[in-house]
Amino acid sequence: MSLEQLLFSVLSALFAIAVHEYAHGVVAYKLGDPTPKVLGRLTLNPLKHLDPIGLLMLVLFRVGWAKPVEINSLRFKNRRRGVVLVALAGPLANVTVAWVLNLLSFFVLRLPISGQLWFSLYTLFVVSIQINIWFAAFNLIPIPPLDGSKVVSNLLPLKARLQYERITPYAPLILILGVWSGLLSRVISPIARFLLWIVQGISF
Repeated sequence: MSLEQLLFSVLSALFAIAVHEYAHGVVAYKLGDPTPKVLGRLTLNPLKHLDPIGLLMLVLFRVGWAKPVEINSLRFKNRRRGVVLVALAGPLANVTVAWVLNLLSFFVLRLPISGQLWFSLYTLFVVSIQINIWFAAFNLIPIPPLDGSKVVSNLLPLKARLQYERITPYAPLILILGVWSGLLSRVISPIARFLLWIVQGISF
């Protein structure tokens, strides 16, 4: 990874994290929970959402995390539906960003410029699309505390939900082993490819 690619990766990761957590907060707030606003999380300032280790992991391995937005689901009229909508908002925001950037990249290709400036601008778009897609795909995995687990948990019947949530104490170890072994990348890759296929399909 060149110095330029590293810089683009850091900037893209910061933006992806900010958009993701901001989306969680906005949806929770719209559904009646003021907690994200009270805690100052209704902002696109990445520093408000930053987890340094999570940022480093996202830059290096495309698998990372942010400081979770706290919510009070008791404020929602329909608690389970509210939690599902808030959970899905983050990945959906990242996919939307990737879609917008994909559209913009077509315009970049047609700009009357060439050389290093053109290459750098196009590289920035490509890196940012990749990071947003992978961040969305990673968060859709149904392992606590990722967004996918909140969706699955709140769609299951109570008995099945209680059984499912028993993996929560082991989730950090599962994720660490998944990253270390490369298994997590093999799980994320087809999800990321599917999301990218959607993004590219809608762009035309």
